[in-house]
Amino acid sequence: YSPQFLMAPQHFWGNGTSSAHFVLLGFSQQGNVQVVLFVVFLVIYVITLLGSMGLLVLIQLVAQLHIPMYFFLSSLSFLDFCYSSCITPRLLWDLLDEEKVISHAACLTQFYFYVAFATAECYLLAAMAYDRYVAICSPLLYSLSMSRGLCVLLVASSCLAGVTNATLHTGLALGLSFCGPNVIDHFYCEGPLLFALSCTTPRFNLAATILAILLSYAFVLTAILGTRSAAGKRKAFSTCTSHLAVVVVSYGSFMAMYSQRSSRSSRVQDKVASVFYTMVTPMLNPFIYSLRNQEVKAGLWRLIGRKGSAEK
Repeated sequence: YSPQFLMAPQHFWGNGTSSAHFVLLGFSQQGNVQVVLFVVFLVIYVITLLGSMGLLVLIQLVAQLHIPMYFFLSSLSFLDFCYSSCITPRLLWDLLDEEKVISHAACLTQFYFYVAFATAECYLLAAMAYDRYVAICSPLLYSLSMSRGLCVLLVASSCLAGVTNATLHTGLALGLSFCGPNVIDHFYCEGPLLFALSCTTPRFNLAATILAILLSYAFVLTAILGTRSAAGKRKAFSTCTSHLAVVVVSYGSFMAMYSQRSSRSSRVQDKVASVFYTMVTPMLNPFIYSLRNQEVKAGLWRLIGRKGSAEK
């Protein structure tokens, strides 16, 4: 890219928002491995789609999995599918496109859905932590406490929180003037870098969901330690480890992505963390729950056996 192109003045209309475009630098600095990155990211995306949709279909088809925990898990799988789909296809296109130009409208549209799905997933993970808290701390009241109506309400509330947060942030972006360089040193329209073009950097508020998860698991740990039976402790831990692994991977990569952005090396690290959060984590989630969950594996073998019997 020529300096003249990157520094070209923008044209403004209405409230001062640029009507031109942004340039997503992405991985243009690694020009000699663009094809390799395309293949790697394409494989990750295909595995994500197959894993997320496969787990969702499995939960719907196996009656033994029609309980609150797996209702939340199917919702998480759907969010992973949507979240990955609003980032990866554009990245794959840009890896094959020399200009890597994205229109103002397309950039804000991607930003809206990225914020909506990311926020909804954070609140859904908090709801799943509450589900594990009720299952372990109040097992006799679990079916009554975690009714289908409450589960639907928690998932709907998570989605509403995502839509609300995305609407507020995108509404703020619509009122900004993007002047000067129109370059985003990233592979998607990511919040802080997008808002930095107009010297405004709103931050996502993750404190509420992190606090809810920590409190839930504080009570869970207390209940487990109070269980006298060693077998009971092992069973309780086994029901939580998958969710804890997903929480650690999701929040760990997310917080790494939003820390220390000032230097060039930190921007490279930010892209790596973003790849992990936006592509690798959604790919891993279905496998984390499947490989560590006996009920999911049993349901899969039961479904395979049922189809084998039907073919005979």
